[in-house]
Amino acid sequence: MSRAGAQGRRGGCCGSFANYLTSAKFLLYLSHSLSTWGDRMWHFAVSVFLVELYGNSLLLTAVYGLVVAGSVLVLGAIIGDWVDKNARLKVAQTSLVVQNVSVILCGIILMMVFLHKNELLTMYHGWVLTSCYILIITIANIANLASTATAITIQRDWIVVVAGEDRSKLADMNATIRRIDQLTNILAPMAVGQIMTFGSPVIGCGFISGWNLVSMCMEYFLLWKVYQKTPALAVKAALKGEETEMKQLNVYKDTEPKSLEGTRLMGEKNPDIRELESKQEPSCASQITEPFRTFRDGWVSYYNQPVFLAGMGLAFLYMTVLGFDCITTGYAYTQGLSGSILSILMGASAITGIIGTVAFTWLRRKCGLVRTGVISGWAQLSCLILCVISVFMPGSPLDLSVSPFEDIRSRFFQGEPVSTTTRIPETVFTTETHHMANGSHTADAVLEMSTKPVPIISVSLLFAGVIAARVGLWAFDLTVTQLLQENVIESERGIINGVQNSMNYLLDLLHFIMVILAPNPEAFGLLVLISVSFVAMGHIMYFRFAHKTLGNQLFVCGSQEKEVSNENQTNASDV
Repeated sequence: MSRAGAQGRRGGCCGSFANYLTSAKFLLYLSHSLSTWGDRMWHFAVSVFLVELYGNSLLLTAVYGLVVAGSVLVLGAIIGDWVDKNARLKVAQTSLVVQNVSVILCGIILMMVFLHKNELLTMYHGWVLTSCYILIITIANIANLASTATAITIQRDWIVVVAGEDRSKLADMNATIRRIDQLTNILAPMAVGQIMTFGSPVIGCGFISGWNLVSMCMEYFLLWKVYQKTPALAVKAALKGEETEMKQLNVYKDTEPKSLEGTRLMGEKNPDIRELESKQEPSCASQITEPFRTFRDGWVSYYNQPVFLAGMGLAFLYMTVLGFDCITTGYAYTQGLSGSILSILMGASAITGIIGTVAFTWLRRKCGLVRTGVISGWAQLSCLILCVISVFMPGSPLDLSVSPFEDIRSRFFQGEPVSTTTRIPETVFTTETHHMANGSHTADAVLEMSTKPVPIISVSLLFAGVIAARVGLWAFDLTVTQLLQENVIESERGIINGVQNSMNYLLDLLHFIMVILAPNPEAFGLLVLISVSFVAMGHIMYFRFAHKTLGNQLFVCGSQEKEVSNENQTNASDV
């Protein structure tokens, strides 16, 4: 009996594992892993390709970043509205195909440019090559907009439907998605970087194009399987506009049926709505102004959301230089950190980010969702105090006597040439920055300063604070993400999350502008202080939201799952 029981338990475990591998949740994870891996490879590679194409200059990369940020800022609400107004499967498949086809096409064009750059440079005085640059940036931007649509529809809508009414399951799925993001953010650039290093940019372009072709087919199939296994995805709440039209028609029905997505896929509409549309054909002017009205309505609706302050709090966290981007990496090089040390630090940040996702699920069960955001916010701010202290420690280049705009004046108004090298040795970079800051160093004095070892106390405290703060950062990000998922009505999920993406990009764009205005290392300490101030303001906004939601119960720890939605109903009525 015991042997038979053991065999039965073993068979049951194998059966449950097999069921998990074919479940909608696992298939969604697998699809997201493929999509994120391709995205991370492309975002890493396209910046390197643009630098390589333009003679080791950062100009094309900066233009690409500006175009991407500006496009999402302007079109975020419109993309979200498109997600809301169309069938789930249609949106997911369309955005998936547009994204991957754009990357494949962009990779092919890059290969042609790399192979025939010299010939293109001589055609029509270089205008053909310039047109290729414009075409590459345009297609890459289209791929990013399609990626934004995919992220909204999968991570903000599909995942909610797959989780059903189980909020714990939704929290676990959100945390797993973030863990996948953290791992691919480190592993994918490493993989494509090795291919580009030991191969060539042409081989790198070909590999990414081939990957996206195979990945597109697999993701298309996986999303279709998830759709088939989750019948709830075929039912989408009626849009607000259609509900208004139904009321205007005075349809005598006991209940208003929800619009089935299957009929939308077939291109069919409610006959009553079709009758109203035949009576009221939209004018040409209204069609032209519709995107502007959608943009306005999206931002107004976002402002009226009960979780508005929570979303704004998350957006303010994007106004920071305390992350592992090109800015912080460049500053680390000026302070003597090597590329190998930086790679280790990036790996440590990924580990702490994963710890943050685990902490989120534990805190949400113990203290509830809203309190998790408050706790994670305090944890992040506490760690960032180390960054503030680092500004005033030995080795910090902070010099308030040097104007933050000195670098701009010396380069543009005094006619000094702009350096076009990207891989600058530490001594050369230090020499150039001191020369730009003071303008009167002799060659011997500069050489002596560049060879003098820089104390690492300041930069060590800076990165210790940045890495430790990732625990609170990712727990807070997951908190706000789930608040938006739970408290935004289904018919507005797309447009609200589109506006949220726009807010994130707006603050991210402001942080790049801040760095452009004060690019010298002597001003980096001021950027750190400004960044911590914006993070603090973001968490103050969230604390205001949490106190408005829970009142005096905010400081009474307990897993009350109904606390947010019940209070939101009151807040919504007040608005």
